[in-house]
Amino acid sequence: MATLDDVSRLAARLPETTEVRRHGNRAWSVADKVFAWERPFSKADIKRYGPEPVPAGVIVATAVGDLAEKEAVLAAGTPGVFTIPHFNGYAAVLIALDEVAEPALQAALVDGWLAKAPSRLSAAYLAAEP
Repeated sequence: MATLDDVSRLAARLPETTEVRRHGNRAWSVADKVFAWERPFSKADIKRYGPEPVPAGVIVATAVGDLAEKEAVLAAGTPGVFTIPHFNGYAAVLIALDEVAEPALQAALVDGWLAKAPSRLSAAYLAAEP
């Protein structure tokens, strides 16, 4: 089980990440582009979610590179990673912090950061990875 403070701690490890407020919620950006954000469900989201129970707890959205990457991430079946109809056609996934393991959360944040970071930052980050 992760918390928003865990998201903040993990995101802060990524170069030039800034924590910001977006629609009154916490979000994380690089080069003024948000790559992860707290995403509470609206009443419409809950209605569209269907007959399945809505995940409990805090939800965070993270960017992905494109829709093909989104499909691959979802196909991996990582606990806590999902989408809703509102995100159809949008390059991002949702993460239920109550269900996700920290390594999966960290990987999602890195992927989101790489999707939004300028090429100079992403190239330097990837070159430095062991």
